Amino acid sequence: MNKKERPVLTDLIKEGTSEMEKFQNEVIRPVIKMQHNLLITSFKNYLLKRKVDFTVLPDKKKRSKVTAIYKTDNNYKNFTLGVIIGHFSTDEFTFYSDNASEINRRVLQITSQRIKDSLLEVV
Repeated sequence: MNKKERPVLTDLIKEGTSEMEKFQNEVIRPVIKMQHNLLITSFKNYLLKRKVDFTVLPDKKKRSKVTAIYKTDNNYKNFTLGVIIGHFSTDEFTFYSDNASEINRRVLQITSQRIKDSLLEVV
C-alpha cells in the first residue's frame, strides 16, 4: 500500500491565528487535499447509487445538490468525516475530540466547497 504524505500548505499558515484556524490550516486542509481523489470518487459513487443524473443538471443546480447532500445525508457526512479523521495522528485526534463539533463543521464545509469547485471531475 502506498503511504500518502500530506501536502504542506505554507501560504495558509500565518502568525497570530487562533488554535482552531491553525489546526484547520495545518491538519484539516492538507488531509482534505491529500484525499481529494477519494472524495471525488466517493461522491461519484454516491450519485450512482442514488441514481442522481448529475450530467443533465446546470452548474447552479449541481452546486445546490452538493449543498443539499451535505446538509441532509448523515451517512454520507459521517463517511466523509471518517475519510478525513482517519488520517489524524493521536495528538491531532485528541484535539479533535475536544473540538469535534467545530472541526466536523469545518471539514464538511471545506469538503463540500472542494467538490463544488471540482464539478468537472464529478461528471
